[in-house]
Amino acid sequence: MSTSPKIIIGSLDKVDFPEFSLFNLPCKIDTGAQTSAIHCHRVRLIEKDGVEIIAFKLLDPKHPEYNDQEYRTHDFEERSIKSSNGHTEFRYVIRSPLILFNQTIETEFTLADRERMKYPVLLGRRLLKDRFMVDVSKKNVSYQQKISNAS
Repeated sequence: MSTSPKIIIGSLDKVDFPEFSLFNLPCKIDTGAQTSAIHCHRVRLIEKDGVEIIAFKLLDPKHPEYNDQEYRTHDFEERSIKSSNGHTEFRYVIRSPLILFNQTIETEFTLADRERMKYPVLLGRRLLKDRFMVDVSKKNVSYQQKISNAS
């Protein structure tokens, strides 16, 4: 069975979320996390025409890419997630495409309060598996490739 070669990714990079009109968001590559996460606030469940919808805002108002946009989707679920401190908590999980190394990848993100974290986006093992190999000595490999292709 042949597998395609894995792309080398560093410990940090920048990703695009075209669905949310958010670009060059700093992210941390975390092989300890199974599911990727994105910082959000004002998460609320609403019911519209008998369908449960989740509404949320991404990033913090002080973040340079913050756009004060409320996003809504009916395509979500609530899951038990083990956090970095070892506690299990329930989080909402959405699916969204992101762009990394000029590839659009559909993946799951937990909607998490990452306000105290340095990076608003965390990329976990589910996204990395079979695609990337992490070299912690490197940073912003995808972003550097993106800007060099743009020139």
